[in-house]
Amino acid sequence: MGEDTDATLTLNHHGFLPDHNYVTEADIISTVEFNHTGELLATGDKGGRVVIFQREPESKSEPFSQGEYNVYSTFQSHEPEFDYLKSLEIEEKINKIRWLPQQNAAHFLLSTNDKTIKLWKVSERDKRPEGYNLKDEEGRIKDISTVTSLQVPVLKPMDLMVEVSPRRVFANAHTYHINSISVNSDYETYMSADDLRINLWHLDITDRSFNIVDIKPANMEDLTEVITAAEFHPLHCNLFVYSSSKGTLRLCDMREAALCDKHSKLFEEPEDPSARSFFSEIISSVSDVKFSHSGRYLLTRDYLTAKVWDLNMESKPLETYQVHDYLRSKLCSLYENDCIFDKFECAWNGSDSVIMTGAYNNFFRMFDRNTKRDVTLEASRESSKPRAVLKPRRVCAAGGKRRKDDISVDSLDFTKKILHTAWHPNENIIAIAATNNLYIFQDKLNSEMH
Repeated sequence: MGEDTDATLTLNHHGFLPDHNYVTEADIISTVEFNHTGELLATGDKGGRVVIFQREPESKSEPFSQGEYNVYSTFQSHEPEFDYLKSLEIEEKINKIRWLPQQNAAHFLLSTNDKTIKLWKVSERDKRPEGYNLKDEEGRIKDISTVTSLQVPVLKPMDLMVEVSPRRVFANAHTYHINSISVNSDYETYMSADDLRINLWHLDITDRSFNIVDIKPANMEDLTEVITAAEFHPLHCNLFVYSSSKGTLRLCDMREAALCDKHSKLFEEPEDPSARSFFSEIISSVSDVKFSHSGRYLLTRDYLTAKVWDLNMESKPLETYQVHDYLRSKLCSLYENDCIFDKFECAWNGSDSVIMTGAYNNFFRMFDRNTKRDVTLEASRESSKPRAVLKPRRVCAAGGKRRKDDISVDSLDFTKKILHTAWHPNENIIAIAATNNLYIFQDKLNSEMH
């Protein structure tokens, strides 16, 4: 799995590789998402921008080569705002992007910052109308007395232009920061989740939403947990799951009640009392939850592990994968530098057989569920040369035996972290966001078989 990964392409967020010593906060990538076909890839950053990459068609001269991803469109999705009632600045940072399935020639995506969700239409134009009767070539209105004959306007070819326009703005529904959006399988509704509430929206209606989960206590001093992520089931439009800072997952069925405060299933792993420490609650907080494509399993990520749950078994996870267990002895210093609160995402491959998640030092981890093999890979400038093969990396725990090329846990760079990853829905192509760089890797075996 590790030996066969081929680095075909690396892209900076703006098409160039900057000086790593100088990274502006606005350029840091905050979300990555493939569309349903994998032909488009969208990234959002802390500056409120969305960059869409398009996969180039396979060239006729090299029919077996995989198409590369190039910049398709860039636009400003959100601007910084100020809430005058609460005297709070609202960041422009894009928290999440979700694509809608394509229904016609145009593409649609949802993007959100802390408070406002926007629906964007992305379309192409390669023809322009010419030959108006009442306008001249520069668009000025003609003097009607000079019009002596009528002509039929015609469409003339022009250079391809990608137009991005906002179609809906969904605002004023969240008191707390939005952490998740998820499009329902009915393709008519979607949900948005903040720390304490989940709202259900219709894609055509912007002035109202339905509150489907509310965990806010009457007295905020009684607050013990917050919602960390939420997602709709990929096949059943009535089911959704949300995770909490206490490490629990709640599966809810919207057929049972309008307000889903009573869950249908609660997934929770019993805590080992002997392993309890000051950091137990912090590291058990679930930072991401994803349904498998089949809808049978759930993938969750907490600070040290990735877990696969079977929807039919609530008592414990089906599989637990140690992402970076060597950090267990470093939790005190990670708490002091706030890294312990980092929110790592996770991803399934198209067949649900491999899972992927990020780590520190620009490392990311892959776990094969069938063979139980795992690999640590690095997204770096060295691996970004076209056709460079990624070499597996290994971290040596403190006090452990070091082999050649091993990296000591003490030399890991905690400022370089892979929080956001995405996997192509059908092929072994992955997108890795490392600070302000976007890396796209593909499996060499995959390209040889095509």
